[in-house]
Amino acid sequence: MRIAVVGKGGAGKSVIAGTTARLLARRGYRVLALDSDLLPGLSISLGSGPDPVDPPLNQAAEKNENGRWRLRKGVSVVSAVKRYTTEGPDGIRLMQIGKGGKDGIQPIMGAVNAYYKLIHRLGDARTFADWAMVADMPAGPRQLAFDYAPFAREYLVVVQPGAQSALTGRRVAKIVRMRGGAEVRFVANRVKDKEDVAHVERLIGEPVFWSLPADEGVAEAERLGIAPIDHVPDSPTIAGIEEMVAALARLGGNSSR
Repeated sequence: MRIAVVGKGGAGKSVIAGTTARLLARRGYRVLALDSDLLPGLSISLGSGPDPVDPPLNQAAEKNENGRWRLRKGVSVVSAVKRYTTEGPDGIRLMQIGKGGKDGIQPIMGAVNAYYKLIHRLGDARTFADWAMVADMPAGPRQLAFDYAPFAREYLVVVQPGAQSALTGRRVAKIVRMRGGAEVRFVANRVKDKEDVAHVERLIGEPVFWSLPADEGVAEAERLGIAPIDHVPDSPTIAGIEEMVAALARLGGNSSR
């Protein structure tokens, strides 16, 4: 279960990523949540508390004699997950690239470089062979083009019933498919009825893998800054994500988990 969640900003990526991570943990997986978005989102949807001003991964990197960033001596992907991630609800480990502030990304450049180097080693680390990984990626195709989720085997492309959201979805799906090695699955989010789902399918030009309803309870949780799975655990959206996670597990041959 190696999942990256992508799409247009505001489409609901963080809610889906955070809730998916929580539900996988409750199914018995050890879960590494990966946050490469410079804007807040995943930590709220996970319920792991506010984003740190100084991301832990800043401590994993240093500059060499030529002024280039590198991992500090002795930092491996295994030690980084132990030392430079934070623990969230249900035992999830959260690795963050850091958040841009009033000074831009300069204060977190160590974390940015460490994150990029480490994610390219995750797939080869035997320690994490049976871990689930869920990545919340920023809006648009830029990070996809620079291979910010090389570990992912499934890309959930989140699309709302609108032309701009669908356009972004088609673009990011095209990049993933050009790279190869991963499945693309479209998720229609905040749909009101079957016609909304059909509208999304017309806009993207292919079937939707899963659909999630418009849900005032989830919208209220987002307004309050509370993880939806904690605020409205019995809501239609949480139930829908739970069904989607079960379907993904079956596709991956893990239905007995």
